[in-house]
Amino acid sequence: MDLTWLRLGPADVHVERLQAEQEGRDIGALVGRFEDLGDMSRSGEDVASDAYQRALGSLLDDVQRAPFRDDYPYDEPSDLESILARRRQGPKLAEPVTGDALLDRLRGAWAGRCAGCLLGKPVEGWRRDRMHGYLRDLNRFPLDRYFAADVPPEIAERYHIDPRNPGYIENVTAMPEDDDTNYTVTGFAIVRNHGPSFTSEDVASFWLGNIPVLHVCTAERVAYKNLVCAILPPDSASYRNPYREWIGAQIRADAFGYLAAGDPELAASWGWRDARISHIKNGIYGEMWAAATIAAAFRTDDPKEAILAGLAQVPENSRLVSSVDQVIGWHEEGVGYDDACERFHGIWNETHGHDWCHTISNAMIVTIGLLWGEGDFALSICRAVQPCFDTDCNGATVGSIIGALLGRKALPEDWLEPMRDTLITGVAGYHRVSISEMADLTKRLIDDRA
Repeated sequence: MDLTWLRLGPADVHVERLQAEQEGRDIGALVGRFEDLGDMSRSGEDVASDAYQRALGSLLDDVQRAPFRDDYPYDEPSDLESILARRRQGPKLAEPVTGDALLDRLRGAWAGRCAGCLLGKPVEGWRRDRMHGYLRDLNRFPLDRYFAADVPPEIAERYHIDPRNPGYIENVTAMPEDDDTNYTVTGFAIVRNHGPSFTSEDVASFWLGNIPVLHVCTAERVAYKNLVCAILPPDSASYRNPYREWIGAQIRADAFGYLAAGDPELAASWGWRDARISHIKNGIYGEMWAAATIAAAFRTDDPKEAILAGLAQVPENSRLVSSVDQVIGWHEEGVGYDDACERFHGIWNETHGHDWCHTISNAMIVTIGLLWGEGDFALSICRAVQPCFDTDCNGATVGSIIGALLGRKALPEDWLEPMRDTLITGVAGYHRVSISEMADLTKRLIDDRA
């Protein structure tokens, strides 16, 4: 039986070291153990052996006991009271839309998320040389439509095209299952089942009862294991979890933004309850920011205003806010899209899994997609996917936000028609659902709460 999915190994040692350093831990006394466990040729241990797993577990435990550096410049709590106390002022938003206008925007958000996810799905894990080479060799750079597997044989061989991938447009008869959309349905179902006062424990119970363990990855996989072992929130997020600031929580935000349409603070509080079962600090902030930005998108038609409203729900002196502010600054300077992407790639290394999957790197790409998308749906999701990194996640988040800003009636049909208004998920009770009906049910839950 292959248990790779359930074990940590040398690659995770390197991730943990970066994570600990970035969150401000003083791990000088642990460097030797990091080096030994991260280098299998020196350790001489089989990763699957009990001895290696015990040694790695002990190292992860000691990281959590390591002090924080005195010179660490950020102030990044994980508890809600402290987060709220460290926010900055956000923009003054217009009144929320209601009635048929709200329903249209909800339909736009649900459909936009699915379309953005579908765009990025077949190229998840591709680096720029592969994606941009594929596009240029087909004379279709920059990206402007879904990816296709029906390409000349030499292109298929050069770029390792798997024609069976359900994300290629020739294979699409519905939005195929993806963790990004699974979590959107999960968030919706949690509020539907438990009401607006749901707790983190309700989230954990829903996961265990409705999501198979092999449908979760990285931080969620570790948290799932912890929950099965009765390690409850918030400890489930930090116990032996090298991925605690990765993107997983940020992609779980959308339903909370939809259901709290027009109320960024409520959306962020729901995002916090959800995120804390698997993430800490910027991992939590990513979900709070995304949920609040989506909620704000129901009260503006300006992507930047929505982004700023989202940032106003998380600590100002955090790495997330600093990084998203940096992207906003590039846009205000008049930096072009290509140059913005180059600046981004100068900060984050697409060949390193920690950078590729981190909340902050991908939040910066979401911001690039929205600000350089010029209020256009297709341009926004394409500009969120073209920089690579977590392509399906970023396409989906930008699709949600721009879909909420524009509404379903304004979205181009050629981006929506291939999915036939159908979403496939791995969530119990929602295996095959209508995208528009999910939006209608969302509106009904909002009306019931009013």
